[in-house]
Amino acid sequence: MSRPVPIDGGSTGESTARRGAPSAAPAPLSRELVDERIDAALREDLGGDDYRAGDVTTDACVPRERRAVGTLLAKEPGRLAGLDVFCRVFERIDAAVASERAARDGDVLAAGQRVARVSGPAWALLAGERTALNFVQRLSGIATQAARWVELAGSRARILDTRKTTPGLRALEKYAVRCGGATNHRFALYDEVLVKDNHVDLAGCAIEELLPRVRARVGASMRITCEARTASEAAAAVDGGADVVLLDNFTPAELSALVPTLASRARARGGRRVELEASGGIDERNLRAYADAGVDRISIGALTHSVRALDLSFKLEPLA
Repeated sequence: MSRPVPIDGGSTGESTARRGAPSAAPAPLSRELVDERIDAALREDLGGDDYRAGDVTTDACVPRERRAVGTLLAKEPGRLAGLDVFCRVFERIDAAVASERAARDGDVLAAGQRVARVSGPAWALLAGERTALNFVQRLSGIATQAARWVELAGSRARILDTRKTTPGLRALEKYAVRCGGATNHRFALYDEVLVKDNHVDLAGCAIEELLPRVRARVGASMRITCEARTASEAAAAVDGGADVVLLDNFTPAELSALVPTLASRARARGGRRVELEASGGIDERNLRAYADAGVDRISIGALTHSVRALDLSFKLEPLA
């Protein structure tokens, strides 16, 4: 299988939604990728590829010919993500299922709002209910959290995610980040260089010597980000040719003093534009202070690694 990459053009692309306001949804994920993730989840829940035989409770309780309609409702306010995945789960189980969407990914949801209706064989709706909800609740939780962080930042600083995602679900979770108005960092280890403290410690040379070697190895077109733990490491990263300097665990006050110095240093070395990124120790209480410190980017692992699922319900009713 080919490597999945961010579908909005990579981590350098600006998100379409800013400051938490609703806007056009990001371009949809590829159908092939979504189907792969759905099929893996259904096999886990239904015990194999025979989806008709996997739900022993439904098989014992509900007549096979019974038809039903299910309504997806928002039980609390939030930002929607993963609605197409939700509907596609039921289609993978039985092609006779039909869906009617009342919202789209990226929309702001109100409590009590109807999001979608799905109709078809009752056994198929019951078999897919939990898997479909797991996807849309988690992805909407990520989008909701991303929108909140973007709103809290309240400045020109972009909010970025990280690679701290659920194994196997990175493409979906990074899509949800974009639905919330935040921006994707690199997708994986293969599409961007990020020189971290362990790389520097194990390379056996200083940052200003290491980065030119990295550039010679990866070529001119690949972005290089270099983590800095101290002001001197940040200066060395600028001198070494980093495109982005990731300032790790600095305080807002330290950044306010350091950002102009690093910008001047970059200009003095040929006018290169070096982006400055803050990371580490950032939470909702201090996010605005970090954004106001003058950095270009703020990366936050909590966008995906410790998110609360959005409360959505799926109520089934029999069809005559």
